[in-house]
Amino acid sequence: MNHNKYARGYFMPPVACNDWVNKEYIKEAPIWCSVDLRDGNQSLITPMNLEEKVSFFKLLVDVGFKEIEVGFPAASETEYEFLRTLIEQDLIPDDVCVQVLTQAREHIIRKTFDALSGCKQAIVHFYNSTSYAQREQVFKKSKEEIKDIAVNGAKLVKQLADETQGNFRFEYSPESFTGTEIEYALEVCNAVIDIFEPTPDNKLIFNLPGTVQMSLPHIYASQIEYMSKHLQSRDSVIISLHAHNDRGTGVADSELGVLAGADRIEGTLFGNGERTGNVDIITMAMNMYTHGVDPLLDFSDIPKIVDVYENVTRMNVYERQPYSGKLVFAAFSGSHQDAIAKGMNYRDTNKLDTWSVPYLPIDPKDVGRQYESDVIRINSQSGKGGIAYILHHMFGYDLPPKFREGFSYYIKSVSDHKHAELQAKEIFDIFENEFKNLNAPLEMMDYHFVRGDEMSVNLSITQDGIQKDITGKGNGRLDAVANALRSNLGLTFDILDYSEHSLAKGSNSQAVAYVQIDDCMNEERFGVGVHDDIIAASIHALFSAINRAIIGKSESIKGN
Repeated sequence: MNHNKYARGYFMPPVACNDWVNKEYIKEAPIWCSVDLRDGNQSLITPMNLEEKVSFFKLLVDVGFKEIEVGFPAASETEYEFLRTLIEQDLIPDDVCVQVLTQAREHIIRKTFDALSGCKQAIVHFYNSTSYAQREQVFKKSKEEIKDIAVNGAKLVKQLADETQGNFRFEYSPESFTGTEIEYALEVCNAVIDIFEPTPDNKLIFNLPGTVQMSLPHIYASQIEYMSKHLQSRDSVIISLHAHNDRGTGVADSELGVLAGADRIEGTLFGNGERTGNVDIITMAMNMYTHGVDPLLDFSDIPKIVDVYENVTRMNVYERQPYSGKLVFAAFSGSHQDAIAKGMNYRDTNKLDTWSVPYLPIDPKDVGRQYESDVIRINSQSGKGGIAYILHHMFGYDLPPKFREGFSYYIKSVSDHKHAELQAKEIFDIFENEFKNLNAPLEMMDYHFVRGDEMSVNLSITQDGIQKDITGKGNGRLDAVANALRSNLGLTFDILDYSEHSLAKGSNSQAVAYVQIDDCMNEERFGVGVHDDIIAASIHALFSAINRAIIGKSESIKGN
């Protein structure tokens, strides 16, 4: 690897342009333009067919895009047919403006306008490359000759728009802007302004693309600020950005570019595009959302958007894709789960309107995700907080602290042995099968209490299938049952903890009881009982703990 062969190919503005540094955040949404159907589509191994394009177009409309680049109609019959389908089947809503791309070449511009015939409104986006490298290596033309291509393209676009039925707006891109001398890029753009003579009511769009990223994001921002300050008729011009992601900073380029004066963003859902892709509009929009700014796009059901996208593009959304990936809210770490669970409980208890839950930059439900299935994910790295959260919020069980800890060790051990994540239903099945209402080898059949100086109990039980009637006394019901088991069956144990609650609100709710015992092996065992009657639930919980002791079940890692 020879780093000496690389030189910085970008060009700094001739004067300092750093006013954007003093701006804290983007305070209002830019104009969004999706280029999924053009830039995104041309980057696919298998480009979308007509039906898939129509499906994707409808999705983009549902999300709220008002400007959608639908293709390069002069490039192929498929592209041409798609635009004609949108027009002839009246699929373009009145408040949506389609955009088409064309090179600044006469025959391509003419075919583009043929494709646009009858379109109610459209943006005609024409371009030519202005970069130093392309002038020198590809076109072998002077600055003046390259500028003439832009000017002549502008003249033809304007002429054909006048001759074609429809309402047209115009956009020009000095392609490879990031590799163009900044003062020369300004010269070319001002020459195009002279042709169109835009007004505040009929603005001209200038797209200043990061066709190839060449610098740190702050350099791009300074370039955009220079153009914003020096373009003619600035009040009649919209500055648009089209950032690619070669250096992995497409979103940063775009965000700083907006701070520097840009009004509009072209990009794609999930950042799909040539090479490393385009700016991810979902990420940029949701970044604004986390600052309390309405992005004016609806991403409230990202799982649905992912499904459509993956179906029509045959691409996959990376699991860690910001806001969109399946694992972006997932917490496997025990400490993370604990903090999230406590943060959620704090928010509920204090009825907070603002969002400040640890480790979650936004409320997952805002983008169609669920806490229990998408946030709290259980594997061998998980802790008691996450496991307890699932049992409580999905199934209604509020485990006492010691049991919470013991059960978490048990679950982590199961996951470790399986070398797999455990789903919520699997965790609940383990909870029910291993801890709740266990009736072997010892089963409680019936009970009857008699109150006197002490509480007396008559118990009907089966032990290894043999029925027995036993009695005992104690200072309470559970103590009486425990003493009956000790004195008649020779069991040795102490009750360390007992708690209870209802599983649901209302008169028909079941009661759940938790019992923790210390057995003759000095092992702590837990048992759960559930019944319509709280007394029966507490006895079932005690029998469950004792049965775990008899068969040698342990809640510790070493016992599994």
